[in-house]
Amino acid sequence: MSLNIYPEVTHCLAKSLALEYGPEIDAICDEIKAACKGWGTDEKRLIKAVASCDAETRTKVSRRYKEMHGKELTDLMRKEAGGDFGRALQMLSVPPDVTEALIVRMATKGLGTSEKWLYPVICGRSNAEIEILKKAYFKTYGKDLGQLIGSETSGDLHKLLVTCVQGIEEEFDPDRHTADKAEEDAEAFYKAGQARWGTDEKAIFKIICLSPPRYVEMINRAYADKYGYTLFKALEKEMRGITKTAALHTLGMKLKPYETIAHLIKSACAGMGTDEEQLSACIIRYQAVWEKVELAHLDLFGKSVADRVKHETSGHYKRLLLAVLEKSWPDSSNAY
Repeated sequence: MSLNIYPEVTHCLAKSLALEYGPEIDAICDEIKAACKGWGTDEKRLIKAVASCDAETRTKVSRRYKEMHGKELTDLMRKEAGGDFGRALQMLSVPPDVTEALIVRMATKGLGTSEKWLYPVICGRSNAEIEILKKAYFKTYGKDLGQLIGSETSGDLHKLLVTCVQGIEEEFDPDRHTADKAEEDAEAFYKAGQARWGTDEKAIFKIICLSPPRYVEMINRAYADKYGYTLFKALEKEMRGITKTAALHTLGMKLKPYETIAHLIKSACAGMGTDEEQLSACIIRYQAVWEKVELAHLDLFGKSVADRVKHETSGHYKRLLLAVLEKSWPDSSNAY
């Protein structure tokens, strides 16, 4: 099974299990309201309250706030703050599945689609979380996520995203996912790419998306043994542009998920300017698995994500992200 990034409470709610609130949830809701009361927002107080929530707690806070104060927390955040700071607050003011629905909405709203925000949400996900996301998107925006992806994307990336959003990953079965079958699929992968004039992207994407992570490892070993390089190298040779980036991300989320997330964070900070939306999305979306992401980032790049945030951002936005990182893994930075 591919990596789950939602907290357990999100999966429980998907099964219609009841949610229990404690007095600490009510206290956070009251603190958020107090920070936004009167003329002007107390940003420091608001950051402290919002960033005190881990992924599970903010699911409860987002629901409880409306019960206590009669309005959606995300509407309050939209009213109280703008820019990168405001968008990050909106992502933090809803449950993780709705956060991802919001990111998809941001990526597809207006003229043109921002594929670079879209593919990390859709590609390399577990079947369970793709289904939760589809339900969250429909409930929030009244549209079918699969149809949206179909209408907003094109070309080879369209083929990949449409395959991913179907949630077709098989469960690992040792009787079915054998070494012999891995060799067959490695050969099929080669024939769909390196062995032909023109790549059969659909066949390649089906192999990647259908195969569970443990079996992808078997295919990767079989491919490397037979052809002398890995599936990653094969994709790099066969794909171009955003399709290559998304395909490598999909494969990476199956074979090296935490390293893949770390590379996504780095890419958000690469080049002439920071992609603040992607940076916010990474820090907030992967909050429930952050310790392993942080360790992978440290191992790969010799610096913490907080180091990147300190260098790439400023103002209230910077303080908010650092506070979220501190909550996600206290050892990751000296945020304050």
